[in-house]
Amino acid sequence: MTEKQVIKALTENLGFYKDLLTHLDAATVTWKPSETSWSLLEVVCHLLDEEREDFKARIQHLFKNPNTHPPAIDPKGWVTERNYAKQDYNNVLQEFFKERTKSIEWLNSLENAPWKNSFEHQHFGTMSASLFLTNWLAHDYFHFRQIFKIKYLYLQSQSMHSLNYAGGI
Repeated sequence: MTEKQVIKALTENLGFYKDLLTHLDAATVTWKPSETSWSLLEVVCHLLDEEREDFKARIQHLFKNPNTHPPAIDPKGWVTERNYAKQDYNNVLQEFFKERTKSIEWLNSLENAPWKNSFEHQHFGTMSASLFLTNWLAHDYFHFRQIFKIKYLYLQSQSMHSLNYAGGI
């Protein structure tokens, strides 16, 4: 995919997130499939932090500072460090939508962006701005799958009926 196609998909994904995550009750957004799993609230908090501090920030860093490592981040640690489980779901969700909108506006404003700017990572090898853009889209797809799985498992936990007829996950 070209950068333009990825940006178009990221734009479309905002609508998917809105369809998947709005108008949910408190029980649905705080339910966890297991002790170690994330709730929808925690997923949304993660999405907001990633939108602010990961993909766009790393791309911006590489545009301005090629051949240098972006600042370190700790997405897994943020879950407890930032107390995701105690956040207000609707506030975080609206903030995520605002941040994604800002990201899309920024991406669409780019002309002749240096997508090939990169740095060498000790585990992942060469990491370019284009790679971060593509992984931003992949990150969306990963979390769509996670959101669907949580919603399916929540329905399963609340239903008095088997869901076998619908198919497994």
